[in-house]
Amino acid sequence: MRNLLDEGRLDGYAPGFREGYRFGGCQAVLDDIPVEPLGRHHWRVLYIPQGFDAIDRSIMDALEQIAAECKVASAAEMVAEAATYQPDLVLVMNALHVFPADHAEHIQLVRQMGIRTAVWFVDDPYFTDDTALLCRHYDDVFTHEISAVSFYKEMGCPRVHYLPLAASSTLYSPQKTAPKYHFDVAFIGNAFWNRVALFDEMATFLKHKKVLIAGGFWERLTQKENLNPFVRSGWIPPEETARYYNGSRIVINIHRPTTVGMDNHNSRDLPGHSINPRTYEINACGTLQMTDIREGLKTYYRPGYDIETFNDAQDLMSKIEYYLAHEEERLQVAWRSLCTTRKYHTYPDRIRRLLDTSSSY
Repeated sequence: MRNLLDEGRLDGYAPGFREGYRFGGCQAVLDDIPVEPLGRHHWRVLYIPQGFDAIDRSIMDALEQIAAECKVASAAEMVAEAATYQPDLVLVMNALHVFPADHAEHIQLVRQMGIRTAVWFVDDPYFTDDTALLCRHYDDVFTHEISAVSFYKEMGCPRVHYLPLAASSTLYSPQKTAPKYHFDVAFIGNAFWNRVALFDEMATFLKHKKVLIAGGFWERLTQKENLNPFVRSGWIPPEETARYYNGSRIVINIHRPTTVGMDNHNSRDLPGHSINPRTYEINACGTLQMTDIREGLKTYYRPGYDIETFNDAQDLMSKIEYYLAHEEERLQVAWRSLCTTRKYHTYPDRIRRLLDTSSSY
């Protein structure tokens, strides 16, 4: 009969081996990717953050690598800092939520100094009622949503550019994780109603698995008896989010709905075709991602090769069951997702493209 020490060793062996094997494979992938410096751009940039912690930090890090110089200021400090620093470009992230009501007037003051201005809308199309009022005040408008390009042109913006999001290799990368971050299935994000409906439908299926559901508003769930034990309420910092992504065997990604009235300001009913930042961030951790399908997904990833997709709850449950039972296939898809992301979807690449485009007027 095994003693308790032997039982503990055996119980810990499988997850420990799995963790080490996955991480070793991730390291082998990264070692095979050639490092190609993007080079410095000649522009000096004043960056105005939005308050999206992961995206802001990723962009600031990329600007440090790519721009000739970079300085960061709040929206309230923007005009004074622009006058003192005299950058080539003031880059504003999103221009929503944390910005003052007279932000458009401040942008006009910056332009009157002869300084170029650009905004990158990364919350499209969910707040297009608001961004429609702001977009015309910038020299360049960038949007991560392909369907919004024509929209901003119709609003009178002369220079509109599609620029997809990416993942920070500093914040989101392979790492070894403690057992408390190990789950069969994880989802991190707010409880928009389409997400609530999906998890309610899967409640019975999930109740015997090790599951994490984290974020805000998950009190909206109706299948509380089965799902509440899995819920962690509140915001999770990027570093901890990355640990959950690394420790989970499968991470689910569900895009928020675009319909007006469902937590959105999108009365023109612009569709959502482009993938969210979570798509890149999960894959950057070398984890198997299962995502609902956006039209633009196939431009960046290959379903069944470096990402997995699902059509509905039944399809998702079937694929979860399959990949939990086929460990090697799960890891192969996860490792390919890491390779694709690190090669093609990093913020230094996006910032280089943004600066090249803005300086080409």
